[in-house]
Amino acid sequence: MNIVFVEGKIISDIEFNFIINSENVSITTFEVELLNKSIVKIKAYNELADYCYSKLNKGDIIFVEGYLNSNMEIIIKTLKKPE
Repeated sequence: MNIVFVEGKIISDIEFNFIINSENVSITTFEVELLNKSIVKIKAYNELADYCYSKLNKGDIIFVEGYLNSNMEIIIKTLKKPE
């Protein structure tokens, strides 16, 4: 497993979906522009998905700890939104 730390600005709408017949119940996906102007896709599952959908907005700056999956998407383990 790998560990990724990123800081960036949310540049897309946060999409929320439910997953049927899976160990995960819900998922959110969105894109973040990093400080070096590269764009990464972020995914969160279950409680973190609910938090992202209800508390984050396009334009918010976030700090993410997670890992890269095989599709080069960052899966969130912890997330912090600066005050």
